[in-house]
Amino acid sequence: MSTLKLTQIGNSVGVILPKEVLARLKVEKGDVLYLSEAVNGVLLSPYSAEFEDQMSAARELMKKRRAVLRELAK
Repeated sequence: MSTLKLTQIGNSVGVILPKEVLARLKVEKGDVLYLSEAVNGVLLSPYSAEFEDQMSAARELMKKRRAVLRELAK
């Protein structure tokens, strides 16, 4: 377990994530992370459950309407 110190960043307060954490999350400067509540605190992830739900719905629609999409692509 690591200890992170809150630090002033402009008018906000933030934390600096160690390189090892960034590497494990496979993120770098400029990427977006999502914060969600968990049983014992919060979860920080590069994965958005909401976006994945939207993509699943889109895939289902594309599968269902494959012929129409092929015609539109011509």
